[in-house]
Amino acid sequence: MMKTVIFACVHNAGRSQMAAAFFNALSDPAKARAVSAGTQPGERVHPEVQAAMAEVGIDLSGARPQRLTDELARGAQWLITMGCGDACPYVPGLRRGDWPLEDPKGKSVERVREIRDDVRARVGELLASEGWGR
Repeated sequence: MMKTVIFACVHNAGRSQMAAAFFNALSDPAKARAVSAGTQPGERVHPEVQAAMAEVGIDLSGARPQRLTDELARGAQWLITMGCGDACPYVPGLRRGDWPLEDPKGKSVERVREIRDDVRARVGELLASEGWGR
């Protein structure tokens, strides 16, 4: 049975977009997939995030922030929040994780790269621990 992981942050414009993109690029699509969402979605993915992801071959230019809804959460098995503290969503019944990651919005290109690489490493660890890698 395919598993669904939701990566969530407040604006769904940085960390959660990176995590879902890495997850879907690195996972076995027959085993698991990821979506990203936010509690207060922004207008667009942060330009600095788009640029950092493009450096590693992932195009987020077509990605759009979306709201975390009950409908979106239905059928998911995991909710991983991205260091949003009290603003992080709670969805009953899902396995839960929190990755305390700094918001990349407005950060230097060097810092955004560090956050991106941290996200990629965490996604890799999750895929390995659950057996969802390619």
